[in-house]
Amino acid sequence: MTDTPEPDAPPAMPGLPLQYPAWAQEYARKYFTKTLTQFILYGNVRDLVPTEDEEGNRIYVSLHEFLVTELFAARDIVLFYDRSSGIHFSDSISQKDFNRALSGYDTIFGTDYAQKLPKDPVRVLSVLENYFRLRLSEGKRIACIIDYAETIIPMAEASMYSSEDRNTLVFLQKWAHDPLFLDSDFTVTLVAQNLSELNQQVVQSPYTAEIQIPIPDESARAHYVEHYLDGREEQWEAHSSVDAKLLASNTAGLGFIQLRSILADVLENHTELTFDALSAMKKEFIEAEAFGMLEFLETDLNLDMVAGHSQAKTHLRAAAKALKAGRQDVMPMGYLVSGPVGTGKTFTIMCFAGDIGVPMVKLKNFRSQWQGQTEANLEKILTLLQAMTPVAVMIDEADAALGDRDASGDSGVSKRVFGQIAQFMSNSKNRGKVIWFLLTARPDYMPVDLKRQGRAEEHIALFYPSTREEREELLTVMLKKTGVQLDLKDVPDALLNGERTFSGADMEALLTRVKFRAAADGRMKGNVTQRVLQEVVDDFIPPTYPLEVELQTLVAVLECTSKALLPEKYRAMDRETIVRRVEELGHLVQ
Repeated sequence: MTDTPEPDAPPAMPGLPLQYPAWAQEYARKYFTKTLTQFILYGNVRDLVPTEDEEGNRIYVSLHEFLVTELFAARDIVLFYDRSSGIHFSDSISQKDFNRALSGYDTIFGTDYAQKLPKDPVRVLSVLENYFRLRLSEGKRIACIIDYAETIIPMAEASMYSSEDRNTLVFLQKWAHDPLFLDSDFTVTLVAQNLSELNQQVVQSPYTAEIQIPIPDESARAHYVEHYLDGREEQWEAHSSVDAKLLASNTAGLGFIQLRSILADVLENHTELTFDALSAMKKEFIEAEAFGMLEFLETDLNLDMVAGHSQAKTHLRAAAKALKAGRQDVMPMGYLVSGPVGTGKTFTIMCFAGDIGVPMVKLKNFRSQWQGQTEANLEKILTLLQAMTPVAVMIDEADAALGDRDASGDSGVSKRVFGQIAQFMSNSKNRGKVIWFLLTARPDYMPVDLKRQGRAEEHIALFYPSTREEREELLTVMLKKTGVQLDLKDVPDALLNGERTFSGADMEALLTRVKFRAAADGRMKGNVTQRVLQEVVDDFIPPTYPLEVELQTLVAVLECTSKALLPEKYRAMDRETIVRRVEELGHLVQ
C-alpha cells in the first residue's frame, strides 16, 4: 500500500499529450473539473487507440491497454469488471491486495467470496463498494472500468426493471455523487458501443459524462497506414494497385482493425489489391458492422435509363453535377420522393446512385422486438453514416420506417426513433455529406417535422406518363429491359393512347407475359410477334386500385415543391379542391 498523497502532490491524471486522441483530452478535461467521477465511453470502443511507447514512437493498442497504461497510469488500483470475466486487475499486486480485503469481507459478512468470486452485478458492486471505501480512506487512487455496460444497466422502461436492475442502478447512482468518491481520486468508466442500449437514468444523469470514441477519419487512417507500412512500402506496391494515400481516402467508415485486415491480407498473403477488390472488402466490412441493416447500392444504371420524369431527371442531374464539383453547400439536406405505386421511385434513385460519384446505401429494417435494441441499431447506423461521408441514404417505404413524434402503442419506440432521425437529419454540418432520399407512396403519413425545410427539403413527385411521347419512351425502355424485339409501329394502340393507364411495372409485367406465351408456343420458338402481343394486351388486366392510386397521386401533388415537376393538368388545379378530394378519398379508402 502507498501512503496518502501530500496535499501539493501532482494530479493523478496529468494533462495528456496533445497527440493523444481528442476523446481522451475531453475525458481529462471533464475529470479535472472535480465534479464528476462517472464516465461513459461509447462508440468505436472495440477498435485500436493510437498512443506512443516509451521512446516516443507511435503505436496502436486496445482500449483496455490505453486506459491502463495512459489514461489511468498514475492510479494505484485499476480494475475491470464484466459479466463474463468478473473482477480482474491490471497487475498482480492489486489483485493480491483485493484478495486480502476480500478475506476480511468474508469474515464480517459470512460469505466465501475469497474461494469463488461472484460475477452477478449486485454482489460484485456490493463487494467493490466495500473495497473502494476501505482503500479510498487510505488515500489510494482508483479507476474502475465496467465493460459491456449494456449487460449491467440495460435500457428498459422503469416499470420493467428487474430487482437486479434496480439494485445495480442504485449502486451506480450512489457512487456518482458520494462525497467520499467525489473528494478522492476515483473514477468509474462504463464502456458500451451504443448509448441507447444503456439505462437512460444513468445516461441522462448530471453526474455522468458521455464521451464518444469516433470511427477514425481520413487523417487518422492515413497515419495508421503509414505506421503499418513503415519499412514495407515496396512490398505493398508490389501487390497493390491502390496507393497507400488512396487506401486511406477510400476506406471511410472503417476502423483501424478492419484497415489492418486489408493491409495484412496484402502483405502477409500477397493478395492483389485492386480498387474493385477494395470496394468489395469495404462493403463487406461495413455491412457486417451494421449487422446487415445497411446495404450498399452498387449499380451500373444511370439517369439516362429512366423513362419520362424529364423535369425530375434534370434536377437530379444538376445535383449530381454539384456533388462531383464539390459544391456540398448547395445541396439540400434530403429529398422526399413520392408518387403512386409503379412510377419508378426506387429505380429512379438507384439510377441517380450510378451518377453521383459517392456511395449510396439503403437503410433496411432496423426495428427489433427487444427493448432498446431498435434505438441501438439506429444509433449504430447513424454513427457509421457519419463516418462514411459523403454518402447518400435511401429509405424505401419511409412512412413506415421512420416513426412519428405522436406514435403510441409501442412503448415509445417510434417516438425515440423519430427523435434520433430528426436530430441527425437537421445537423447542418451534414449538408451535402449525408443526403437522404425518403421514398413513399403516402407522404401524408409522414410527420411534418421530417418533411420540413432543414431536413427533407426537396420534394420530388413522380407520376404515370401523361402524354403519348412519355408512354412511348416508357414502352421503349421496357422493351429493351425485357428483351422483347418489336417496333413501336407494331405495338397495339391500347398501350399508348392513354385510355388505360399503364405504369412501368404494368408494362414490364405485360411484356414478360408476352415472352411467356411465345415461349409456351412451340411453333414460335419463343419469338414474339405482333399477334401474340395483341392477344396479351387484349387479355391483360392490370391490378387496379383506382381510389388508392388517385389518392397517392393527389397527395404527391400536394407534397411536390416544384411546379415544373407536376403534369400540366395538376398545375392549374386549385389546391383547396385537391385537399377536399384527398379528404374524401381518405374516407372512401378507409
